[in-house]
Amino acid sequence: MVEERNQYRQVIKATSIFGGIQFLNIIIAVIKWKAVAIFLGANGFGIIKLLNSTIELIGEFTKVGLDTSAVKEISFAEASKKENKIPIIVSSLRKMVWLTGTVGTIVVIFFSPILSKLAFGNTNYTIAFVWISITLLFKQLSVGQLAVLQGFRKLNYLAKAGLYGNLLSLIITLPLYYFFGKDAIVSVIILSSILSLLFSLYYSNRVKIKVIKVSFKEAFLQSKSMLRLGLMLSIQGLITITFAYSFQIFISHYGGLNELGFYSAGFLIINSYVNLIFNAMRADYFPRLSGVIEKLIDLRKTVEQQALIALLIITPIVILFLLIAPFIIKTLYSKDFSIIIWFVSWGILGTLFKAVSWSLGYVILAKGDSKLFIKTAIVFNSIFFILNVLGYYFGSLPGIGVSFLIYYCFHFISLKYITKLKYNVYLTKNFYNIFLISLLLCSISFLSLFIQNSLFKYSMLIILFFLSLLYSFKILNEKIDLRDLICNFRFKKNG
Repeated sequence: MVEERNQYRQVIKATSIFGGIQFLNIIIAVIKWKAVAIFLGANGFGIIKLLNSTIELIGEFTKVGLDTSAVKEISFAEASKKENKIPIIVSSLRKMVWLTGTVGTIVVIFFSPILSKLAFGNTNYTIAFVWISITLLFKQLSVGQLAVLQGFRKLNYLAKAGLYGNLLSLIITLPLYYFFGKDAIVSVIILSSILSLLFSLYYSNRVKIKVIKVSFKEAFLQSKSMLRLGLMLSIQGLITITFAYSFQIFISHYGGLNELGFYSAGFLIINSYVNLIFNAMRADYFPRLSGVIEKLIDLRKTVEQQALIALLIITPIVILFLLIAPFIIKTLYSKDFSIIIWFVSWGILGTLFKAVSWSLGYVILAKGDSKLFIKTAIVFNSIFFILNVLGYYFGSLPGIGVSFLIYYCFHFISLKYITKLKYNVYLTKNFYNIFLISLLLCSISFLSLFIQNSLFKYSMLIILFFLSLLYSFKILNEKIDLRDLICNFRFKKNG
C-alpha cells in the first residue's frame, strides 16, 4: 500500500514539476498566438501552419524517431543497471542527429519548389522553404540533447530548456510581427529553432556523461536498435503528419486560407493547450514505462496509475473549458474567431477518452512492437482523416469537433482491446467506475451548453466544475493521502 502510494506520488510530482513550467509555456504561446491573430489575422495563421506542417512532414521522417527511441534505450539501460552502455548510446545519438538533420535540410532545399506548390498552390514560397530548411538541422540537434534529459528523467532541466527558449523567442517575435507583419514569419521560425537548440545544449551539458569518441560507422552500428524502432516511429509520424497535412490542404482548397486559420486556431486549443497535461506526464511516463516493460504486474500498475491521474486532472479542465470557452477564444485570438466555439466544445470532450487511450497506447511503443505500431497508425489515421473530411463537409468547423469526439471514442475502445489481447495489459473495474463518473460529469456539462437561460446555464456549469474538483480531490486523496503530502511539504519547507 505504501509502495503504491509512493508510485502515485511520483506521477503527481513529475506532473507538477513539468506541468508548472508547461503552464508558463502555455501563457507564452497564448501571447504569441494572440499577436499572430492581431498582426497577421487568420490568413497569417494559415501561412504559418502550412509552413510549419510542411517542415514537420519532412522532419518527421528524416529524424528517424530518435527523439523517442533514444529515450527508451537510455532509460532501459539505466533501469537495468547497465551504466557502461549509456556513454556509447549518447555518443552515438549525437553523431546520428547531425547526420539525419543535415539530410533533412538538403531534402527540403531540393524539393522546395514542389513543397511550395503542394502547400500553397504556387511557387511563391519556394525561397521561404529554402530558408527554413536549416531549422530541420537545428531541431534535430535539439532532439539529441532533449532525449538525454528525458532518458535520465531530468525533468527540471527538460522543462527549463523549453521554457527559456520559448520566452526568449516570444520577446523577439512580438516586435518582428509588429513591424514586419507576414514578412517576419520565416525569420521567427528560424530564430525560434536556434534558441531552442542553444538552451537544450546548455542543459544537456549539465548532465555528467563520460564522453566517448565514435566514428559515424561505429555510431551507426551502435544505434541499430534505436534506428530500427526509430524508423518505425518515423513511418508512424510520417503517416500521422501526412494525413493531418492532407486535411489542412483539403480545408485550404475547399474553404480557403481563412478557414484553415480558424481550424488551426481551434486545433491549437484542443491539442496544444490540453496537451499541457499529456506533455507534462509523457516526460516522466515513457521512461518509467520503459523501465518496467518486462515486468507484467508493474507494467499494469504503471499504466493504470498514469491513466487515473490523467483522467482526474483532465476532467475538471474539460468542464472549466466548456464554461469559459467563449472568453478564452476571444481573449486568445479575437471576436472573428468566435466561429470556432462549437468546434472546440465538441472536440474537447474527446480529450477525456484520449487521456485513457494515450496511457494505453504507450505500451505498444515501450514494447517496441513495430509491426503493430505501424498497423495501428495506418488504421487510426485513415479513420481520423475520413471522419474529419466528412465532419467538415457536412458540418463545417463544428462538424470537425464532432469527428474528433467520435474518433477518440473509437481510439480508446480499440486500444483497450488491443493491449488486453496482445500484452495482457488492462485497466481494473475500479478504474472504469471512476471513468464513468468523470464521463457523466463532462456529458452533463456539455448538455448544459444548450440551456437558453444564461444564468441557469452558467450556474449549472460552475456547480459541475466544483463537483468535478471535489471528486478528483477525493480520489487523489485516497491514492496518495494529499493531507500527509501537504504536511510533509510544510515540514520540509519550515525545516
